[in-house]
Amino acid sequence: MQFRVNDQIRIPEVRLVGDNLEEVSKIVGEPVEPGIYPTRKVREWADQSELDVVEISPNANPPVVRIVDFNKFVYERKKKEKEIKSKAAKTVIKEIRFGPNTDDHDFEFKSRHAKTFLEEGAKVKAYVQFKGRAIVFKERGELLLLKFLKELEEVGAPEAMPKMEGRRMIVMISPKKVVKK
Repeated sequence: MQFRVNDQIRIPEVRLVGDNLEEVSKIVGEPVEPGIYPTRKVREWADQSELDVVEISPNANPPVVRIVDFNKFVYERKKKEKEIKSKAAKTVIKEIRFGPNTDDHDFEFKSRHAKTFLEEGAKVKAYVQFKGRAIVFKERGELLLLKFLKELEEVGAPEAMPKMEGRRMIVMISPKKVVKK
């Protein structure tokens, strides 16, 4: 986001806000409080206190400005954005692939893996890959995925029923929210 600074602000009046106005008042020698002032006056105060006038909210009427060190302002802004980004939940999707003729042992092995993925909070994308003429066994693939869903019902819930996408039958499984005691 671009901020207008000092001479770039060409509006006759601005709304001044900030938590450092007491310090600015001491430097300038007159009371500076939050409120609406002529832009020229605010710029003079900023020059006297060796700071910048930064436009925070250009769409407000009148635009909102602060008297701050611009570089410090940008640094703190980036720091906040980074913090917000790090707190955002990152969704991990693990894929599990079956063939239409997957036998019981492989099925058990893959469902155990899926269970651990769901318990760790990751989503699971399970699909049956049909190769060549195996596409005629669509119902076998669907039964396999439904059995898979049944196996994982205590740790995960399907987002939708299995559906065909090209030569794959896909189902997405989300982890169930676990209440921590």
